[in-house]
Amino acid sequence: MQQRESETLVGLSVGTTKITVIVAERDPRYLDAVHVIGMGCSPSHGLSKGVIVNLGEATQSVLKAFQEAENITDRKIDSAIVAFNALDVKCAMTDGMVALGGRDPKRVEIADLDRVIEAAQSRLELSTNMLPIHTIPVRYTLDDRVVDEPLNMTGTRLEIMLLTVSVPLTYVRNIITCVQEAGVQVEGLVLKPLAASLGAVTEEEMRAGCISISIGGGSTGLVLYQGARPFRIISIPIGGYHITSDLASVLRVSLRDAEKIKQRIFIDDEESLRRDGIDIDLAIQVIGARVEELFTDYVKVALSECSPQLFPGGVILSGGVSKTPGIVEMLVDILQMQVRVVTKPLYTMPPGREDASYVSAAGLLRYHSYHNRDPYLFIEPSLPDVKPVTYSRAPVDPDELQSMTVSRENLKGFLSKMAKNFRDLF
Repeated sequence: MQQRESETLVGLSVGTTKITVIVAERDPRYLDAVHVIGMGCSPSHGLSKGVIVNLGEATQSVLKAFQEAENITDRKIDSAIVAFNALDVKCAMTDGMVALGGRDPKRVEIADLDRVIEAAQSRLELSTNMLPIHTIPVRYTLDDRVVDEPLNMTGTRLEIMLLTVSVPLTYVRNIITCVQEAGVQVEGLVLKPLAASLGAVTEEEMRAGCISISIGGGSTGLVLYQGARPFRIISIPIGGYHITSDLASVLRVSLRDAEKIKQRIFIDDEESLRRDGIDIDLAIQVIGARVEELFTDYVKVALSECSPQLFPGGVILSGGVSKTPGIVEMLVDILQMQVRVVTKPLYTMPPGREDASYVSAAGLLRYHSYHNRDPYLFIEPSLPDVKPVTYSRAPVDPDELQSMTVSRENLKGFLSKMAKNFRDLF
């Protein structure tokens, strides 16, 4: 018997600070056997708070990331699953029920799954400017019994609770146009908070019930899990870039210098900063004040209707800001839940790309594996048509690729001497 060739998987994560392309191979004999073979990165331009504000600049950033990935893997990229942000994310829960036959029990078939999903979708009220981006079965009930997977089980009545996550149609059209103008077709779309959670949260944590909090450059994403299924996705328009902006304002420096100061703080360059005349204590206060505002005024408010007892798996925190000293103690105090900080994605990443800032890219691979294993876990919508693009990508200069490569963020020693005093500053 001839062995099937490995399938190439490509994910594109579009963020406020960087664009990441991840390329992997999947063994067709084992749906979850994924091996990362290369990545491409480029600084983001033309995005604000995670969304496109300048299509031309965003397209060039995406193009450079694809070119680097192709150069590293020596493969032509034609299509990709894309993770993107949206500011106005809406979640709606609807239910549906279908009879499986007469009085006699009947095995659940694929057609029955389609019928019960359609019944739940028929109860959804959605404005014309919104597009369902994720349709997720949260719970199945067969003859009043909750079941994980009803297919081929026997019963007389099948019910479903269905989560529909929608975003403004303009965001979707813009991201599709951006990727296509970079010469790549969009194979599927995933909201970045969901992608980040899939790259960071374990199966055990999902099944127990947990909250994924991913702090990106321009926004913070929350995904709430119960019974291994997400039941709510939230996007908050505050991220690491806002800390940079705060530092620039308080320290009276440019945004570029503020970003450099923040990065030097991340690598515990305290003494050097003091010699340069930087008020390091004030900088720490600025960082802490913004983080406390994010958790108290936004995250806690968004979770106000949820009891901590619903999430025995606790909070899984990812993103560069998660390395802030004292952040775990602060979040535990605010949410009254245990907190785990993600140090690396669930998949083994290439050298220099192992830290938690790449969880969204890794999550796209897990999303692809899940969808191949069970197409009813994440039901993909039909994507809107956009203007066809006939763009041919020229080879990239290797010297330019070298300059585009994003260096690894070394956050391990980040202000360890200040950790015990962090909360006392507030």
